[in-house]
Amino acid sequence: MAITENHPSGTGGVHGLTGYDDPNNVDRIMEIAKANQNKDELIHLVEDNAEAIFTWNYDKGERPKLDKLYEKSKTSQWNATTDLDWSIEVDPYEALNLQAELQLDPSNMEDPASPLFNWGDKEWREFGLQSAKWRLSQFLHGEQGALLCTAKIVETVPWIDAKYYAAQQVVDEARHVEVFARYLDEKLGGGYQINAHLGLLLDDIINDSEWDMTYLGMQIMVEGLALAAFGFMHDLTEEPLLKKLLRYVMSDEARHVAFGVLSLQEVYQDMTTAEIRHRQEFAFEAALRMRDRFLQQEVWEHMGVDSRTMTERLLNAPEEAKLFQRMLFSKIVPNCKKLGLLDAGEGWLREKFTEIGVIEFEDLPDTGAEFIDYDLDEERFEEKAQAMHETAAATAMGTGEE
Repeated sequence: MAITENHPSGTGGVHGLTGYDDPNNVDRIMEIAKANQNKDELIHLVEDNAEAIFTWNYDKGERPKLDKLYEKSKTSQWNATTDLDWSIEVDPYEALNLQAELQLDPSNMEDPASPLFNWGDKEWREFGLQSAKWRLSQFLHGEQGALLCTAKIVETVPWIDAKYYAAQQVVDEARHVEVFARYLDEKLGGGYQINAHLGLLLDDIINDSEWDMTYLGMQIMVEGLALAAFGFMHDLTEEPLLKKLLRYVMSDEARHVAFGVLSLQEVYQDMTTAEIRHRQEFAFEAALRMRDRFLQQEVWEHMGVDSRTMTERLLNAPEEAKLFQRMLFSKIVPNCKKLGLLDAGEGWLREKFTEIGVIEFEDLPDTGAEFIDYDLDEERFEEKAQAMHETAAATAMGTGEE
């Protein structure tokens, strides 16, 4: 059994922003992508530098919004074994059609210099399968990251209302790990290792000693991106088991992101400019690592395509071809604005989000109140979800309402 510890040499840690002056630095992206390629790793060790906190104040409801969220979570549980029909037969090649994302840039097919120029139906079909397996695998690994991080929040947050809710979220995350692992194993024939960009981000979140950084890294950044991605995949897939699985997971994820927004609003009000800047840098580095993870170097290698060449092409693609990647930030940016992170410190994070082309999402609804639209009892969910997707797409293309 292979056991490794976090932070492969040469990749740096969080907050230092080494190599991040240029968000599109291919050397930095590829250096991280090649880190820790131990394909036999089964156990991964991460040092947790935070102190466990007891509170002797058991007054439930001192933070009414968190208490309301906790009460809502009690009545929103579902059983991964009995509420999903695992007898449904799935064609793994048709479960999730992700080829369309690459085909937004016609040069990938039409440019003779493109590694995909000679691809036919066979290669595109195989790419669709591998991309689906890779994407769901990364969400599986991210859900385990959330499982550990939320357990850490239970230990480290000083408020009883937050401990109560975080404990409930631990149950949610265990269920999410269960369903993604089962779907990959039973319906798609297995998955991929954790992507290095995602792995290093999860390491950094767990490694940090400040409890609010766990909130920011996981509840706002990782879960915020996942909520947007699950919504887009839910709209895209026609496979009934995956569609229902994503619907159930989204109902939980929306509460998880709201938990972060509601908690950190209170904390950030009393922080110094230097403390806020530290968190802005953390948020930006997390944003880049999550963006870079979707360059899916592992899939290109599986397909026999040079991953560096494809990384360069994807980073330099026309803005309209980056629609999906940009839409992934449709929850993160408004939530960062709600927390005051965009404009603090002379707008440092606003400037950085502008550099990577996602600032246009700032005026979309934040998840602090929006989570109720994802409730399993919401009869108009499909209609509302489609409207959210269309609004995010219109905003990304610059055609949204002024």
